[in-house]
Amino acid sequence: MELDVRGQKVVIADGDSRAAAHAAEMLRAGAEVTVISPSAVTTIDDMSSRGLVTWHRREVCATDVKDAFLVIGHTTATGPQTDADSSSGGGSITLVGGGPGDPELMTIAGRSAIESADVLLADRLCPPEAIAWTRPDAQIIDVAKIPGGRSTSQDTINQIMIDHARAGKQVVRYKGGDAFVFGRGGEELLVCAHADIPTRVIPGISSAIAAPACAGIPVTHRGLAQGFTVVTGHADPDGPSSTIDWTALARSGTTIVILMGVRNLSRIAEKLAGAGLAPTTPAAVIADGGLPSQHSVSAKLHNIAHTAKDAGIGPPAVTVIGDVAGLNLGNNIGDTPTHRFAGA
Repeated sequence: MELDVRGQKVVIADGDSRAAAHAAEMLRAGAEVTVISPSAVTTIDDMSSRGLVTWHRREVCATDVKDAFLVIGHTTATGPQTDADSSSGGGSITLVGGGPGDPELMTIAGRSAIESADVLLADRLCPPEAIAWTRPDAQIIDVAKIPGGRSTSQDTINQIMIDHARAGKQVVRYKGGDAFVFGRGGEELLVCAHADIPTRVIPGISSAIAAPACAGIPVTHRGLAQGFTVVTGHADPDGPSSTIDWTALARSGTTIVILMGVRNLSRIAEKLAGAGLAPTTPAAVIADGGLPSQHSVSAKLHNIAHTAKDAGIGPPAVTVIGDVAGLNLGNNIGDTPTHRFAGA
């Protein structure tokens, strides 16, 4: 959009998936975004809970738009549903990894798939601006999962994909990062295979490498790290559901990258230190990597959880533990999306 909306009030009078795309676009352009809608898709709910937009849960009225610099009106997208048309044959499913949050970091193949989709199933962490690339007649289905909040079960997601593909639709399953890195893409591919539906996988840039890069942290660096290990921090490291060998990880000599680890960061740090990793090992946490709201903190391992909490860091965030986190390269580029500082 050519209009300069920096610092201006923008009102979006709807709460569907296309409205979420408009909200994300306006946020990236620097606007103060207000969404007015009795209900909203999970992406807008998530933006509101993280303080990125203001959401008024009611119908729009004249006073809402009186002082607005720009008003974006009602859109035509549809909400969650599982029923499909009665046609058959010719359907397919494409699993698209949307990258870390900035739509400019998506692949050309990913954009092409979204533009040609009949049905698009969108996750919470996929770049919402890219939803605007869909055709006006495309059906957009919000299947987001918010930890501890609104959620669509995986079985439901699988069934929606299969039903629409069997009805002859070109279905795109659109999610953030890479579908095969803690994205359950492997499970969805198996479901498609068992249903005998033609399926294509379009990889995305994983936040495991993108978020650190956006903050100026290389996960490998000559003389400091000859490799990196990516693990999930979703499970309590001392709990029965954790299958990670934290002792081996602490002794691996690689950069440790933890996804989905904000809630358990304190216990993870204690577990690594107890397994022999020096408590003074540099660490960093990057929140909203690749988004205009990106921010990060750094500290030593023994203090990183406390530092992140004091800074108000919440999910989605990526934690980097290792000497590379102490390079301070981020001081030269700042917390801005990669394409903004490419020449730095």
